[in-house]
Amino acid sequence: MSQKPKFLSDRPKALRLSGRILMLNFVMAKLASLEKPDVLTDVLKTLRLRGRVFCCSEMTAPWAMSLPASGYAHFHVIERGGAWLRMANEKHAHPLASGDLVIIPHGRGHVLSDQVDTKPVPLRQLIKSRTDNCHLMQHGGGGAQTLMTCGSFQFASAGQNPLLAVLPPLIHIHGNHGRSVEWLEATLRMLADEARQPRAGSETLIARLLDIIFVQAMRVWVETQSFEKGGWLGALRDPQIGTALSHIHREPQRAWSVQTLASEVAMSRSPFAAKFTTLVGEPPLAYLTRWRMQLAAELLLHEGCTVSQVAERVGYEAEAAFSKAYKRFYGHSPLAHRRLQRQSESQSVSA
Repeated sequence: MSQKPKFLSDRPKALRLSGRILMLNFVMAKLASLEKPDVLTDVLKTLRLRGRVFCCSEMTAPWAMSLPASGYAHFHVIERGGAWLRMANEKHAHPLASGDLVIIPHGRGHVLSDQVDTKPVPLRQLIKSRTDNCHLMQHGGGGAQTLMTCGSFQFASAGQNPLLAVLPPLIHIHGNHGRSVEWLEATLRMLADEARQPRAGSETLIARLLDIIFVQAMRVWVETQSFEKGGWLGALRDPQIGTALSHIHREPQRAWSVQTLASEVAMSRSPFAAKFTTLVGEPPLAYLTRWRMQLAAELLLHEGCTVSQVAERVGYEAEAAFSKAYKRFYGHSPLAHRRLQRQSESQSVSA
């Protein structure tokens, strides 16, 4: 009996190996496509960020201005010179150098000054007589000059957003040898031009440029956080938990369970649940419900969807079950919440 050639006898084994390689490549490609989930963009959209510049400031020593606590998040960029920043109820002052960007995301009161002991003037006194949205402000005693770009953000839908919950009172992004980092410098050039020489469309363009500053700052900040200390943002950088978050955000309507989420990231159920809770700050299904409700509010309040349409898009088969969950989360039924939100917006516009 003739013996089969070796290449024929090894063929089934070779086919099995080839099939495994193809499957492995497929799985790796799928994971690679999820390694950098754009969950941050999803959450930023639900914040409905609104920005406005209140001044490009030309300050001369001695100078100091105080900003009260408010519903706005503030940012300051030192274009030239230096300054000190002191947060309300804190004795420690933070030195700021040329090129630095600071963001006060929770609207805490603070003081900016040329020296720590310079007596501050309330911002409202500096701008009370202005009628041009304070695109350019000059203040001080005629000494050493500090140029700043200052602005504020308003989050129209802050609610229980996971992003705001993990941000510190102060975010300080240092410049590069006296200059702003490259991405910030290019944006600031456009922002300063629009703020100092306003023309048709400037307000819209300024708002979009402020969006860019905030989003880029969040990117930079999250890259400095460890998985353990970054909270929700740090969790985005973890390959497994970041991928699980991406699945939740991409397909909120799926009937997710802890087991199915764990399977998607090749983990066992218990280790996955423990790791998710540690990094994100709440269990997987609690986060799923939170995101569904935030997305539901966005669709209901700003996209004009009906209650039944929203229920279907966030994974509820019955409208009644969705309405019950929505009321439990927000304290109002979907329709009542929309009515109250529209009343609030109407009052804000008339004010």
